[in-house]
Amino acid sequence: MAGTRRRPGRMGPFIESYRQELLGRGYTPLTVRGVLQHVGALGRWMETNAIEPADLNVEVLDSFVAFRHSCRSSVRTTRSMDSLLAHLRDLGVVGPEPAPVVHPLIEAYRAWMCEDRGLAPLTVLRYETTAVRFVETLGGGPLGSLKGSDVNRFLLAEASRVSVGAAKGRVAEMRSLLRFLFVTGRLDRDLAASVPPVAGWHDQGVPRGAKAPDVERLLAACDPATLTGCRDRAMLMLVARLGLRSAEVARLELDDIDWRAGEFAVRGKARRTDRLPLPVEVGETLTAWLRRRPQTTSRRVFVTTRAPIVVIRPSLVSESLRRVCRRCGAEAIGAHRLRHALATDMLARGASLVEVGQVLRHRDLATTAIYAKVDLDTLRRLAQPWPAVQR
Repeated sequence: MAGTRRRPGRMGPFIESYRQELLGRGYTPLTVRGVLQHVGALGRWMETNAIEPADLNVEVLDSFVAFRHSCRSSVRTTRSMDSLLAHLRDLGVVGPEPAPVVHPLIEAYRAWMCEDRGLAPLTVLRYETTAVRFVETLGGGPLGSLKGSDVNRFLLAEASRVSVGAAKGRVAEMRSLLRFLFVTGRLDRDLAASVPPVAGWHDQGVPRGAKAPDVERLLAACDPATLTGCRDRAMLMLVARLGLRSAEVARLELDDIDWRAGEFAVRGKARRTDRLPLPVEVGETLTAWLRRRPQTTSRRVFVTTRAPIVVIRPSLVSESLRRVCRRCGAEAIGAHRLRHALATDMLARGASLVEVGQVLRHRDLATTAIYAKVDLDTLRRLAQPWPAVQR
């Protein structure tokens, strides 16, 4: 039988299809062979214990893993065999994965955020996560007796373990939940107004951007001879030259690039889509990556370089940059610092704040105004002379 020398027992009918799926997801033949050996061991164990393929689930796999451990045999974890269950579900052999038990209130809240407010999926997930934690603190108590002190107690506990910026986010998330409870009649008064804001000055810091020579050194440290280095250079070039956010890099699709027109579409915040020019340098790095990009059915430009081949997470952009920083022996920074570096470099070259805001695609010029703090030459011209000392 392909992939294993021993008879695979009751998993025999699925060995070949699973092998083809693993190869299609970018796993090497040697890795696939090792995976199928474990699947064969599972099939023989199922035969011994009179377990049918349709009976497979996480609990059965847990029992198999425990058996292999007791025999001191090499064994994969239950989590690593999730893809086998998914494959059997796709074939219709195993029933669909049980849906997680969700509190009815959370389900209604999610529907309200999606249908009534039209929030983005990531925003819905963040608001829902906070709502779940808050509902758990109530211990199943009636909502009608909810008081502002209950909300403040929860927020104080949250604020004690997160940053000031994250605490402000918790306040916004709780106000959204309380507003939902009020407008849907679950509360007889709007407690959102009773939630105090988090103290903290706006824009009190100075944007910290890397110096232009340091940015060039980081880009040069991405080795285009390797698959990962080629991808990282293309990702970081989009951030350093055009100011894209990490999420915008991760969401970029092949159909967004218009090679003939020399431009591409960017899916930004608030479901906003902008068109940006595609400079020659950026286009060349993208072309180099796309020529070596692993085979996948996804239309996303950036995917993982190791199996399984899937689309990247937005956080991978900053992770790649920190990896490059360590290689250079430089301070580890996140991808957003490259946006700051682009803005400060534009100002140093004589660009106006309006032009910087257009490149960074800020909706409000007040957001761009923070870069006035780093425009020292202009600030010196505005500064008033220090009054003479009166004697």
